[in-house]
Amino acid sequence: MGSQDFACRGVQCLPQLVASELTTLSVCDLDRGRRSVASSLPDALSPHHAALFDRHFHEHPLVRVHGRNPAAVTGRIDDVVPQAEFRETPLYNDYYRAIGIDHTMAVPIHVDRRLLVSFVLNRRGRGFSQDERDSLELIRPHLGHLYRLCSALDRSGWAPACAWQLTPREQDVLRWLSAGKTDRDIGAILDISPRTVHKHLQRIYDKLGVETRTAAVARALASA
Repeated sequence: MGSQDFACRGVQCLPQLVASELTTLSVCDLDRGRRSVASSLPDALSPHHAALFDRHFHEHPLVRVHGRNPAAVTGRIDDVVPQAEFRETPLYNDYYRAIGIDHTMAVPIHVDRRLLVSFVLNRRGRGFSQDERDSLELIRPHLGHLYRLCSALDRSGWAPACAWQLTPREQDVLRWLSAGKTDRDIGAILDISPRTVHKHLQRIYDKLGVETRTAAVARALASA
């Protein structure tokens, strides 16, 4: 099992333990202030939503508490900022209100000087209880061990490359590439220039460890 399988299974299985309307594996690049996600609802977070999150990346209470903190534990936004106060922030009004989420709980499974990797559970209305937090905290160390093992397998070449680490726009480009579309076709569909499509493809090649369109499509199919 590689990182992609780990991400997919995690976002599918964790809501069976603790109810969540949107579950993600969130990989935060702390130096660049950017986040990539694998989501239980692939269409729930658009490139626009991703940009909104990144705009307020360093203001996020859980990013501030968990980032570069090797002792980070499972926590809710409500543990850091009172709910009424959080609802007055630009992060809530620009991002969480836009995706219809009221409560968020993060399970940090890997933290180093550059990356913060967490399973994040989100839901509307009812907040997360202490018992639910404790249940996820109990399995958090085991999830961390699995994540690092799967990442090591990826690096060794034993598992497919992590297609889920592509940005939402890169995933769109790769999906249309897999459908046989040209750069010009993809640009027209996504309303971007062929030059921009080409730049996305170069980043996709780098992330998937390939050099050609055919190899990128083959790697994507192998990871599906």
